[in-house]
Amino acid sequence: MATSSLVMTDDSLLSKLDQRFLKLERIFALLSGLAVFGLMILAVVSVTGRNGFNQPLPGYVDWIEQAMPLIAFMGISFTQRDGGHIRMDMLVGALKGRMLYIVEFLSVLIILAVMLLMVWGSWAHFERSFDFAAPLWSRDSSMDISLPLWPAKLLAPVAFSVLVLRLLLQLWAYGRAIISGASRPVAVPLIADAATQAAMEAEHVSGHDK
Repeated sequence: MATSSLVMTDDSLLSKLDQRFLKLERIFALLSGLAVFGLMILAVVSVTGRNGFNQPLPGYVDWIEQAMPLIAFMGISFTQRDGGHIRMDMLVGALKGRMLYIVEFLSVLIILAVMLLMVWGSWAHFERSFDFAAPLWSRDSSMDISLPLWPAKLLAPVAFSVLVLRLLLQLWAYGRAIISGASRPVAVPLIADAATQAAMEAEHVSGHDK
């Protein structure tokens, strides 16, 4: 069967790992959504304080800086699993069978190489900020209310590491599809035609998607 995002599932070990890992990705995506909602609340409080009491929320910009990694990075693995990132569907959609899986495999492999570099670089950036001997374990802080910056900097390598694991699962799935020639491989997003996309959107709007 397939989920609303056209990611097939079965009883294989690969599919079971995909489903279990999806739970973690959904938690990360939820945290990202909560961060957006939290910033909306902070904006209301800050604007109300400034207009009503001539006293905006102290450190509003500092809190925005802290929340940015949550918003920008925590949902990327979930989006990759569902095939939601920008991609050339018109080109890839013209391919079929093993040629399609080979192209997808190479694309994921390139992304994996880039993300491994991103994990290494972002972790080094976090290490420059974190220090057990410093106050609040931080060598740097925000400009207004001096929030430690290392928690926000830690989120980037954590989120990127989750994406690396997702990419490894997809490489496994595409590699297996290349060998077997399966028409509908599991654990990878399948390209939907216009009619299927319309049906999925209607299902989502009606609240019946699972």
